[in-house]
Parts: sequence; C-alpha cells; structure tokens
Amino acid sequence: MTTTDRTGIATLPMPDLSRTFPGPFPTSPHADHIRAHVGQWLHRFPLLGPPDARRTLCDIVAHGVARTFPTAEPDGLFLCADLFLWLTAFDDTYGEAAATGSPAQLVRRIQGCVHLLADGEPPGDAGPFDEALQDLLVRLRTRATTAQYLRITGYLRDVLFGILWEAHHLAEPDHVKMRDYLAIRPHTVLVRTLIAVAEVVLRYELPEEARNSQAVRQPESAVADLAGVLNDLGSYARESAKGVPNSLNLISLITREQSCDIPTAYAAASLLGEERATAARHGIDELAAGDSALLAQHAGALESIACSYIWHIDHARYRKA
Repeated sequence: MTTTDRTGIATLPMPDLSRTFPGPFPTSPHADHIRAHVGQWLHRFPLLGPPDARRTLCDIVAHGVARTFPTAEPDGLFLCADLFLWLTAFDDTYGEAAATGSPAQLVRRIQGCVHLLADGEPPGDAGPFDEALQDLLVRLRTRATTAQYLRITGYLRDVLFGILWEAHHLAEPDHVKMRDYLAIRPHTVLVRTLIAVAEVVLRYELPEEARNSQAVRQPESAVADLAGVLNDLGSYARESAKGVPNSLNLISLITREQSCDIPTAYAAASLLGEERATAARHGIDELAAGDSALLAQHAGALESIACSYIWHIDHARYRKA
C-alpha cells in the first residue's frame, strides 16, 4: 500500500496488512462517552494548554481506546483513556520539548513521577501532572489485583525511562544502534503498558506460568514490534515537515545503517511491519485455538491492540505537521 502526503515527501510504501488484520475494526459503543470523560478529566487536570492540542489528543485517545477494548465496560475504558492521555501529554510536554532545552529538567520531572509510582506522597508543590498521576494510581489500585498493579507501575517506569532515553539521544541520534532502538521502542510507543492494562480493563488475569510461556510472549512481542513500526512510519513525514529529518525514528536509523534513501528505508520498514504482523497473526490464532478460555481472551486483547495501532496512524495527529 502506498500513500502520498502533503509534506513534500514522495509517495512511500506502507505495510499491506489486509490479510493479517483486515478492517473495519470493531469499536466500543461508548466512544462518545470516553471523549466526553477525557475532556472533563483534562479540565480537572489541565495537562495541555493549546485548545487544538487538547482536542486532537482527546479525540485520538478516546477513539483509539474504543477500538483497543471494544467490549469493555465504561469505567475500565475511562481509566485506560486517562492513563494514556497522561502518558502522551507527559511525553509531548516534557519529552522532546524539555530535552531540547534542558534534559536535567526532564530528569527532575521524572523523579517526582517515580516517587509517586513507589507509593510516595505528592510533593508540596504538586502540579497537574503529579495530581493526575496520583488520581490514576488510586483508581488503578482499586481496580487491579496487587500483582497487576505492580506490573503496570513497573511498565510505567519503563515508559518514563524510555522518554528519558530518547531525550538523551535526540541531539545526536546518529549514535543510536538499531538493536538498542528496537529494544526500547515498545515502551516509548506505550504498547507494553497497554498489554498489561488489558487484564485490568477486561477483568481477567493470566497465571504467571502462562504469562511467561513462549506461546504468550511471542505474539506479545510481535504486536509490540508492529506498534513501533507503524508509529514510526506514521510519524516520520510529520517530523520531517517540522525540519527534523534526522530524527530518532526507524526510518532515519535504516537510512544511516544501510546507507540508503528514504523510499528504500520506508520499504524496508514496511516489510518489517508486514513480517511482524504475520508473526502476531500466527501467535494470536494459536492462542485463540487452544483449550484455555483465559488465553483465548488474551489473544482477543492482543488482536484488538494491534488493530488500534493500525487505526492510529490514519488519525489527524499523524497528519498535522
């Protein structure tokens, strides 16, 4: 599949996922309610200033979560939407923006979040991000089991580290190795956190033996890789239009490591996306075909997570320069 964007970049190949994850994708009947809820939550915790940024972020989060968990009940959807709105707003506000001015400021900002994730009290000068994170953790603790809570907060620390890692390398992305980037990308694209949140939103819990099995880990890894590839393909044109052609992005890394042009790198990334989609499809089908209802439910969650990332890259957030 090819696309032509308005940024001046030539027509570039995108992955053909019509056989592995054909649409249209199911969506929750509560999408409008999620949109209204996140708007109210952002009013309570003003994480973003510009109205256009708030509207765009609320829209992609609400409709993305509605496609991620189309069968979930509203309270679980609201919690998931608020959590991912917080993560995205934090990255938008403190990730790239703070890194270009003062990486040390980002370190200090993350320090406060890690303190809260370790069940610490909000600081005396707590701002909207601290207060919103505290609200999320209270609600998560109420809904999740102890093991689920610890797993999710662990992944949230991984996301914060990933944001810091990206900020550290933004000024000199040429030094980043492909293997290191691919290892950290599932955390910065939030998919590992989303996989962990699925059990809380949909109210099931995998036994540890099953969670650590190759049958579960393989499709989870494939879905995580696919999410990262799709996000990078979708965001590269926007980043280039902003004058950041040498960004920390899979496309840029491929051009440097393979000494190739942008269309060739796009083709290579698209092929990787198709390969990971095929692997995800195979693993999900294997899980669903077994005799475990829990594993079948997890397979369904992985499938809808993959579909939501496929849907995301056509959203206006990725089309606006």
